[in-house]
Amino acid sequence: MVQDTNMTQGKPLRLLLFFALPLMFGNIFQQLYTVVDIAIIGQGVGMDALAALGSVDWLNWMMIGIAQGFTQGFSVRIAQKYGEGDLPEMRRFIAQAAILTAVLSLLYLTLGQLLLPLLLILLRVPAELSPMAEAYTRTLLLGAPAVMFFNYCSSVLRAVGDSKTPLKAMIIASIVNIILDLAAVFGLGLGIAGAGMATNIAQCVAGGICAIKIIQNPLLHFGKKELQKNIAILKNLTAIGSPAAAKNVIISIGGMAVQTIVNGFGSGFIAGYTATSKLYGLLEIAAISYGYAITTYVGQNYGAGKPERIREGVRSAGKLSVATSVVIAGIMFLFGRSITALFISTEIPALAAEAKHVAYCFLCVMSAFLPVLYLLYVYLSALQGMGYTGITLISGIIEFLIRLIIAFIIGLSGFEMGIFCAEIIAWIGAAVYLMIHYYRKIALLDPACH
Repeated sequence: MVQDTNMTQGKPLRLLLFFALPLMFGNIFQQLYTVVDIAIIGQGVGMDALAALGSVDWLNWMMIGIAQGFTQGFSVRIAQKYGEGDLPEMRRFIAQAAILTAVLSLLYLTLGQLLLPLLLILLRVPAELSPMAEAYTRTLLLGAPAVMFFNYCSSVLRAVGDSKTPLKAMIIASIVNIILDLAAVFGLGLGIAGAGMATNIAQCVAGGICAIKIIQNPLLHFGKKELQKNIAILKNLTAIGSPAAAKNVIISIGGMAVQTIVNGFGSGFIAGYTATSKLYGLLEIAAISYGYAITTYVGQNYGAGKPERIREGVRSAGKLSVATSVVIAGIMFLFGRSITALFISTEIPALAAEAKHVAYCFLCVMSAFLPVLYLLYVYLSALQGMGYTGITLISGIIEFLIRLIIAFIIGLSGFEMGIFCAEIIAWIGAAVYLMIHYYRKIALLDPACH
């Protein structure tokens, strides 16, 4: 059964909410990968393993960020063609995006494995943590093609309004991941690398489920004709996908710069910082889901030449996002101590106490400013949907510079808790920049300009 959704008609708030809800549940299950990995590693392998994972956290996030950036860019063009009603051209874009995804997967896998030793040195990973950090990261890098494949397939489905299939894929993959995690770490004693292997296999499962749906959907299925190399489309997709991916890389580099400061503060601080950094994924689940919904909604309406619907949809998304962020923040304030404690082993009481304190403090700071992060996603996604990925790249540079400057100042001062400010002020700077440019672009948008 075809599950595409035309978002150029109907009430924007209802369309956005019902499109985002399956993605939200899917993201919850995707974050379950991370939560299970951290909980099992922290409890089953030990505090050093947890700290090792945290020492390369931003490096591993960059892999996902590159995949999401490129494929989100691809989905913009697919959604715009769907909104225009040009289905043959849409299928050509889907096929050419598949070619780019395959090339990028191999490139990332090769470069990642070759450059990893240098990256660990640049991150200042402590010598006692380096072997575990390298084992985990090398394992995840082997799964880079699976990550790219799943993100490509899910982005194609989202572009035409199918948010239910990625949900089903993530539910099944999460169950597979949990079972394999437990077996690899506790049953087979494979340690931190075993958790990485479980995640890779689960990503393959998720990608396979989404790929089957694309093949079965007559709107999306492409053949040899569409796969013939089309330089113009490949350039177009590269032009719109590269800035989105580059933005995520730049943000990751900024995060790694902060991590180098954190890595100098000791295992207790690193473990606490890591615990909350992993929860960051849970904090932004709804924001990511709304962002995907907004990009699809804006892309389809941009293609259909309906700027007023874009304005109405973004206004509705802003209200919905702020309300959601306030609820999530309240939950974190109330139950944050118990949640962060799940990831921290008590084998060394003094170290555990420090880690729990750091984790909860960081969580409270992020929760207090969560509405800023959610608005950032709203305007970022709206601009992406209109095709202005260059502006979103500049927002990533702003985040990078702010995060880097503050981290450097904190590093010199030695005030550990001040490192939390780097994240918050980076959000504020990027959000203000994106809001200004969104309102400028939407004011100039002409119904015939698409």
